[in-house]
Amino acid sequence: MTEHKTPSLDSLFADLLASVEAGSDRLPPVARWNPPLSGDIDIRIARNGDWFHEVAPIHREGLKRLFSSILKREGGDYYLVTPAEKWRIEVDDVPFFVTGVERVVRDGQEALLFETATGERVVAGQAHPLRVVIDPESGEPAPYLLVRDGMEGLLARGVFYQLADWACGGPEKKQAVQGVYSLGVFFPLE
Repeated sequence: MTEHKTPSLDSLFADLLASVEAGSDRLPPVARWNPPLSGDIDIRIARNGDWFHEVAPIHREGLKRLFSSILKREGGDYYLVTPAEKWRIEVDDVPFFVTGVERVVRDGQEALLFETATGERVVAGQAHPLRVVIDPESGEPAPYLLVRDGMEGLLARGVFYQLADWACGGPEKKQAVQGVYSLGVFFPLE
């Protein structure tokens, strides 16, 4: 990531950042909850963001949103936590699936606003970086966005294609790396 210096980026996108922050203020304070492990529960989040309980899909959107709000990562494991309980769940890749992106342009500067399948909104930037991992066997890209608390979301194929459509050359023109800017930070897409 290379930082693209522009004065007043924070003020330029203050309303956008405030609306996203207001949404995250409604999340429970799971970082402060540290109950002992209650055990494993047969809940799995698939790579495409689908939730399962005892191999049956969870269809109730409200339940998936509730579970995602009490999700916590410790090391390589994921847990559903309350102040009194902590249940380990299985996550195939990452716990969030990014289903939408909006490009907000003001005074020639861009902010990329992403939305997850569970309704969380995140603006890519220094605190929420984008990264792309290339599969060494297939050469297929896997794009990720840091959503919160060390937990990432996999970008849906359509979202990644939209970013590719908006891509431009990076700050190091001699390298010809294509990527996108958000809040003054360049994120390579290759």
